[in-house]
Amino acid sequence: MNGRRDIWQCARTLAAGLGVIAALCVSPAWAEPSFYAGKQINFIVGAGVGGGYDLQARTAARHLGRHIPGNPTVVVQNMPAAGSLVATNQIYNSAPKDGTVIALIQRGMLLAKLSNPSGVRFELEKLNWLGNLNSETGLVLSWHTAPHRRAQDLFERELIVGGQTGVDPEITPRLYNSLIGTKFKIVTGYNGTAEIALAIERGEVQGIGDWSWASLKKQRPDWLRDKKVTLLIQGALQRDPDLPDLPSALDFVKSDADRKVMELFFTQKTIARPVIAPPGVPGERLDALRTAFAALAGDAPFLADAERSNLEVAPIAGEAVDKVVALITATPADVADRFAKVIASPGQSR
Repeated sequence: MNGRRDIWQCARTLAAGLGVIAALCVSPAWAEPSFYAGKQINFIVGAGVGGGYDLQARTAARHLGRHIPGNPTVVVQNMPAAGSLVATNQIYNSAPKDGTVIALIQRGMLLAKLSNPSGVRFELEKLNWLGNLNSETGLVLSWHTAPHRRAQDLFERELIVGGQTGVDPEITPRLYNSLIGTKFKIVTGYNGTAEIALAIERGEVQGIGDWSWASLKKQRPDWLRDKKVTLLIQGALQRDPDLPDLPSALDFVKSDADRKVMELFFTQKTIARPVIAPPGVPGERLDALRTAFAALAGDAPFLADAERSNLEVAPIAGEAVDKVVALITATPADVADRFAKVIASPGQSR
């Protein structure tokens, strides 16, 4: 890569082109059919039951086996602890390396070495990236009973939001507090967006600091239809086509240094639902798994199942994920250090 080319411009270009990559045909390099015949693949989800990660994994699991020679059964197992950190560490260190264990991990793992260095027991670039089920735009939203009606209100009065430790609903508002001066009060301890949504409806909190637009419009369409929530800010490298007039968090950044930190954080949203396998999986089996995930992009039964389940999916191939991971691992040291310091700050949490 030309040294003069800005790493974040590369990320923006990748974000814009992922849909094209998803449509590319992948040459099948099938594993030996006899290996997967009669086998079970354990599909670990590093998130709680009922949230977007869980629902996407279960939908993919119903169809993935058809694209793997030998048609193995795919069984989902939830492992939500520490925002996928436990799942990712296990995949890297102790899971069988024979192609029978894979995992859908939360996107925060892409930057976990910066945000939680003491807990990380894996090397990002040594994991096998099988594919990605969707990209995302994160939203700040408030419940209709909160006084917040526009983005500027977030800088003038406190918004109490639900969070999950070490995951975007908790990390994003802390990042915004530090980089652009918002006044989020974060209540942690929830186990995923499904629990936070219930807390919002019960009046325990006033909103959420980061919820995927794709998940919100599919899982809580009544919130939008009945104007139960107010959308305040979007967070991604690019504005979502559905939300052209909603302010971006990047609009409020005041320095180039802070912009680079925020863009690093948003880069992970281009591969927001990544699926991994352990290091050391035999090459032919790894190729078969990657080919199977790439095939989901054009699999009519899978796409119809996702639509029935109110899920938005746009699978991309593992090769595209590799490029984003390479950008993240090549983050300049000054940007990585600044990000780590911002994430380590307590912000306004309780």
